[in-house]
Amino acid sequence: MATRIIREEGDEILKKKSRPVETIDDKIKELVQDMIETMHKYNGVGLAAVQVGILKRIVVIDLYEDGGVPYILINPEIIKEKGEQTVDEGCLSFPNKFAKVIRPKEVTVTALDINGKKFKLTGTDLLAQAIEHEVDHLNGEVFIDKIIPGTLEVVTEEGKNN
Repeated sequence: MATRIIREEGDEILKKKSRPVETIDDKIKELVQDMIETMHKYNGVGLAAVQVGILKRIVVIDLYEDGGVPYILINPEIIKEKGEQTVDEGCLSFPNKFAKVIRPKEVTVTALDINGKKFKLTGTDLLAQAIEHEVDHLNGEVFIDKIIPGTLEVVTEEGKNN
């Protein structure tokens, strides 16, 4: 396992659409483990493969609840959205930037697990937000383009807002 470099704001790859995973081989499994390690190193809630420079439809999410295992979503497809919530959001690819975004309150997604088995997951609140945010990445969309105007905050190292 290895920590990968996170692509940041201005990197053109973040605007590209990711391709489906055709075969879940050892290379894909290693990528998933590296993504989880990278997400944990930077205290992220989610990470899409595109954020580490790989245009594959892979997402990892960890809500850090009850010592749970991170969610691994390969070729995720949102099949249902319900409700609406206004949330504070940030992104590992946009360090120190936070803003309010309107997201669905509930999201249902189908995906493959690390063994290639198809499953369905319904998430509410933070999980719904994370699924939506990471699937947006796979479609070349970033949260900064979806913010509620006037809510962007840049937090500096000293903890001051700009």
